[in-house]
Amino acid sequence: MKLLITGVHGFVGSNLVNALSKDYEIYGLDIISPQKAGVIKTYTWDDILTSQEHINDFDAIIHLAGKAHDTKNKTNADIYFQVNTELLKKYMTSFYNHQLKNLFFSVLLKLLQM
Repeated sequence: MKLLITGVHGFVGSNLVNALSKDYEIYGLDIISPQKAGVIKTYTWDDILTSQEHINDFDAIIHLAGKAHDTKNKTNADIYFQVNTELLKKYMTSFYNHQLKNLFFSVLLKLLQM
């Protein structure tokens, strides 16, 4: 099974990769794309949104990406809206148009028992 994890380089994403990489083919989607043990390839948002061929490659997507906090209080409120609302709407529309069967949000980590 091929999984795409958004926010793969974050805290939850990194731990999920460690838990799942022995049993699944893991791909990432993030704003950064360094090599990561257990991840075959990390795509950028532009890779996924502009090249529709990748969307059909995955059996499931686990959505963990988002802007959650700014400890130094330097982020403009519009950035939260762009990342957490507009970007999510953009790729959800793309996934919907390709009839992806499995989309898991971070609260559905029951995937570990599949």
